[in-house]
Amino acid sequence: MIAFLRRAGLVCALGAALAACGTAHPPRKAPRAPVSAPPSRPPTLAPGPAGLTPVFEHGSRKRGRTVALTFDADMTAGQGARAAAGERFDHPRLISTLRALQVPATVFMTGRWAEEYPDQARSIGRDPLFEVANHSYSHYAYTRDCYGLPVVPGERMRSDVERAYAAFRTAGVRDPMPYFRFPGGCYDRRALRALTPTGVTAVQWDVVGGDAFETDADVVVRQVLDGVRPGSVVVLHCTRSAAPATERAVRAIVPELRGRGFRFVKVSELIGAADDGVRPGPRAR
Repeated sequence: MIAFLRRAGLVCALGAALAACGTAHPPRKAPRAPVSAPPSRPPTLAPGPAGLTPVFEHGSRKRGRTVALTFDADMTAGQGARAAAGERFDHPRLISTLRALQVPATVFMTGRWAEEYPDQARSIGRDPLFEVANHSYSHYAYTRDCYGLPVVPGERMRSDVERAYAAFRTAGVRDPMPYFRFPGGCYDRRALRALTPTGVTAVQWDVVGGDAFETDADVVVRQVLDGVRPGSVVVLHCTRSAAPATERAVRAIVPELRGRGFRFVKVSELIGAADDGVRPGPRAR
């Protein structure tokens, strides 16, 4: 017993000595993780005359051979029954082709589309190759006489845009862009004024792909290749039932434009590089 206590005392003394050494030389603290810079705000254009929502149609013609492919993911508020019956308003094969070809793109999505295809909306929105922008909630027109689309009343235009952003958040889309594309491309001064409080930049285009309801991919390919210039914004569609030839057309368009020296970018890059000479003011229909 005495021997045990002596040994125990020796162990305690050794432990105290080691503790003292630890006090004299404290362990180094783990290096603090670097603080990441806050995310930068997406580039937008300054309001137009009288504070109206600015309108962007194409990028600089002088800053390199860049081109933005944009895809409208259309679905109106009243097409739920058609989707339930089997009509496909999505186009996963097109998105897969863009990924395989490593083509950055901007997808202008309606809120109703995001509600119908939340998994796809989330996948697109979280892929750094793409950016999601607003194409309204309902795909109803913001002017009268717009390709037969139902019309959003003026007092509901702002809430229609905000409802789309809410649908994106619900689907899990991260950081949708502050860009808006008018359904049908139709707008006037009243619509531009109604959207001013949302802070969006309206994005149009200077090249019409012509893929809506077109079944011949070669027609789409020729129309795009004939129209593209440095800084162009090309409008195409991301809806299988309404644009069945788009994916085949993209597979031909991309290598041809790359062979001509064009670099594919998102709309945000074109807007960020815009100068005063290429910021079209609000042009009412």
